[in-house]
Amino acid sequence: MKYIGAHVSASGGVEFAPVNAHEIGANAFALFTKNQRQWIGKPLTAENIRLFKENCEKYGFLPEYILPHDSYLINLGHPEEEGLEKSRAAFLDEMQRCEQLGLKLLNFHPGSHLNKISVEECLDRVAESINLTLDKTKGVTAVIENTAGQGSNVGSEFWQLRYIIDRVEDKSRVGVCLDTCHSFTAGYDIVNDYDGVFDEFEEVVGFKYLRGMHLNDSKKELGSHVDRHDSIGKGFIGFPTFEKLMKDPRFNNMPLILETIDETLWPQEISWLHSVES
Repeated sequence: MKYIGAHVSASGGVEFAPVNAHEIGANAFALFTKNQRQWIGKPLTAENIRLFKENCEKYGFLPEYILPHDSYLINLGHPEEEGLEKSRAAFLDEMQRCEQLGLKLLNFHPGSHLNKISVEECLDRVAESINLTLDKTKGVTAVIENTAGQGSNVGSEFWQLRYIIDRVEDKSRVGVCLDTCHSFTAGYDIVNDYDGVFDEFEEVVGFKYLRGMHLNDSKKELGSHVDRHDSIGKGFIGFPTFEKLMKDPRFNNMPLILETIDETLWPQEISWLHSVES
């Protein structure tokens, strides 16, 4: 079964996210548990937590199909000590917020070397950051999102995801989220070589580590390394590839999240994706 949703607003409090997801016909969703453009968020209140859990239960959202995203400011591979420590503190806070809400996953972009250290050194720092955070938390899996490889961002190639995983001590609490737009613009041709790409993913990373996906079409061409999402069927990926994904049982039973650019189309996109499942 496919669990499809979108990255919905939590404006006014996290408890509104499941309500917003229900209204677009979703059976999965993503959210920010705090303002994604601030380092420090207001602590969750007992009321926030209670209402979030109540609303999830009311609308049938299970923790396995909720994929919160951390702040865009966090860089777990930061080359400078001050930026690294600040990022690690913020990431720990994000994981603890997930713990409070009873969630099981936290999606994050691995980081950037900022052209100051090597790719491998940056990836080592990401892995060390994950280890430090997992030691101080329980029950929440760190889910590494692949990137488009824009600028100095790491995580655009499957070997880099595997490199991080290999250095995480508790492999039961590390996973991957594949973004279709990021994969395509990173150079993985899911349009013309669908089977080849996912065979390579299985060989290098392994589907056992896949915890979710972001379903986004791309405004930019294959291998452009530019992260620009588009609505389903309106970009360079197109409807047939998303239809293949929906029919592929390897993507069952995990959150499949839209981050497409026109929120008004989300109900329509979710409905279409479900319609081509079988």
